[in-house]
Amino acid sequence: MAWTLEKILEGARGCGASDIHLIRGMAPVLRVHGDLFVSQGMPLEKAALEGIIEKMLLPHQQETLKKRLQLCFSRYAEGIGRLRASIYYHAGCPELAIRLCELTVRTAAELGLPPIVEELTRLQNGLILVAGPTGVGKTTTLNFMIDLINHNRRAKIVTIEDPVEFVHENARSIIIQQEVGTDVHSFREALVHVLRQDPDVIVIGEMRDLETIETALTAAETGHLVLATLHTPDTVQTIQRIYSVFPANQQNAVIIQLASTLQAAIAQKLLPRADGKARVLACEVLVATPAGRNHIRERKEHNLYSEMQVGRKHHMQTMDSALLELYQKGEITYDIALSHAREPSFLRHQTGDLKD
Repeated sequence: MAWTLEKILEGARGCGASDIHLIRGMAPVLRVHGDLFVSQGMPLEKAALEGIIEKMLLPHQQETLKKRLQLCFSRYAEGIGRLRASIYYHAGCPELAIRLCELTVRTAAELGLPPIVEELTRLQNGLILVAGPTGVGKTTTLNFMIDLINHNRRAKIVTIEDPVEFVHENARSIIIQQEVGTDVHSFREALVHVLRQDPDVIVIGEMRDLETIETALTAAETGHLVLATLHTPDTVQTIQRIYSVFPANQQNAVIIQLASTLQAAIAQKLLPRADGKARVLACEVLVATPAGRNHIRERKEHNLYSEMQVGRKHHMQTMDSALLELYQKGEITYDIALSHAREPSFLRHQTGDLKD
């Protein structure tokens, strides 16, 4: 069977795949519930991959790919929905990684988000960070928050995304979604201009560099609600990453700015469900209380973990507490909980497993 883009996309969507990998010498590889499966069929060769890519790209995108040898973009496929594609070269051959985007915005319960996330969308200003490695649903969480604001507040929401994965329709709010490479040149340049567009809420797909972080902090400080993602593993390292990108002589000023603007940081993990039929979300939640802000100012981020441990009344939780709760509910296995824990001894003690 000759592979076509349509057949690959239909098969992937039909089996609930989140990602597709098109690699020379292999049939399409699908990621389903976190695991990779090779499709049955003929392996893809260079000519087939080049044909698929040529069909996906506009002329200006083909030129960009030739110049940069890599390209990330989104598009809408009829009957499939929106997808995000990343093209790269491997031994002189173009290959693809394709993410199938969500068709709808799911509820907090369906996503497994803690109730505090809904409360955070009611804030009028400050910085809310969503952290975690690639593929744990950070963008999905952002889109949930955007959708909630859109349906509950009269606000102007401007998003800067690379690329746009879910297109929001205006409800009570006005939503302007800008795509890097299509509408703007970079996160940094876009963010400077966004501040001149009378926004209430600014959404940054990823805070990648010093200039973007600097402008985001200024926006949060000047009365805007800023939502952003970072590729950091937990909330404490997220705080450290923000100021560590700056030169040493600027860090004290940035720390003071961060301490005054941060509202919350959420770190996510997406784990295999105990029955193997899906994945479940585990969230670590740090809320910026007066004590927490003080720890940030004094560069005592390690104390933030203790704040989360005792911060239930502020809706905080550590990742270990989230893992324990998911295990006790039967959502994940003990081995999964233990392998993702910051302090395995905490889980062993709480579950009565005191073995070394």
